Amino acid sequence: MEQDNVTSQDAYTLQEIFSRPFFLSATIGIPFCIFKLLFGLTAVRVAPGTALDLFGWGVILWAGADLVMNTGRAILDIIGMEAPFEYCTIAQFGRLFKRPMVFLAFDTLLTFCIISAMLWSGWITILTRLESVLWYAATTLNLISLSLVILYNEIRRSE
Repeated sequence: MEQDNVTSQDAYTLQEIFSRPFFLSATIGIPFCIFKLLFGLTAVRVAPGTALDLFGWGVILWAGADLVMNTGRAILDIIGMEAPFEYCTIAQFGRLFKRPMVFLAFDTLLTFCIISAMLWSGWITILTRLESVLWYAATTLNLISLSLVILYNEIRRSE
């Protein structure tokens, strides 16, 4: 019986960690901002003076705003305060419709489209060394955290 209580307490602790704004911002939100930022920078780099250049600057501004929001949520979580704002601008807009999570899911879809565009366009190959390191770090952090959460959920389900 005592062993079950320890396991339940450990599970609760892990669930609490995985759902904290700091964890979510550090492993999902900020990596997504890096993907958006690098996509915008690359668009600006490949097509200066064109509509794609303007689009790239828009994506850079979007990524920057989302980065501020995610960083803010992480910091507020560390100091024990609840954030009065969402993880990203799209989810913040979703608050107007009382559906921030739906809009957050849409932001996730857009980010996955950005990742795919970077890969399939070949733009990934023109990142600078520093940009590549940022891309790899964001990918690693995002995929490992996702894998940990999936592993945790599967272990919990099998108990």
